[in-house]
Amino acid sequence: MAIARGAGTEIIRSVIVNDINGSSTTNLIYGVRHHIYTVLSVVVYCHTIASTGYSFYLDLLGYDSKTGTAQDTARIWKQPLAAQETAVFNDKFSFNGYEPVDFTGPIDSEAKQDAIADQLVSGDSNRQILRCAGDHSTGDSHDVIVTYIDQNNA
Repeated sequence: MAIARGAGTEIIRSVIVNDINGSSTTNLIYGVRHHIYTVLSVVVYCHTIASTGYSFYLDLLGYDSKTGTAQDTARIWKQPLAAQETAVFNDKFSFNGYEPVDFTGPIDSEAKQDAIADQLVSGDSNRQILRCAGDHSTGDSHDVIVTYIDQNNA
């Protein structure tokens, strides 16, 4: 049976990414216009780490509503990990699939607040993305499982 993905649907999804190496970013949720994502949990297993004291990061590439800056990175979680260790982030949070039409921050009107919810910007460069990375350029290896709800409001 196929999963319904049309307008008005709400689906629980998961993504598994194995062997994330180094400090380059890896996309976990790639935003779609008129979708809202609610992250339920992120589980990270560290196979190897280049050196003690290095951390794993969870970031959201999105819109800074205070300054009106597109494609800004917000750090959500920083977790030091040792080899053979598992960490779980299970604080729920939501984000939109796309950024709003750019405005001068901060949010100080209903129109600006509505612009964020409306996700009116089009074009590939304005999607919001949940992503992760490690500290070290080589020698780190992590497996990640993300469980989330995808609400399609298209």
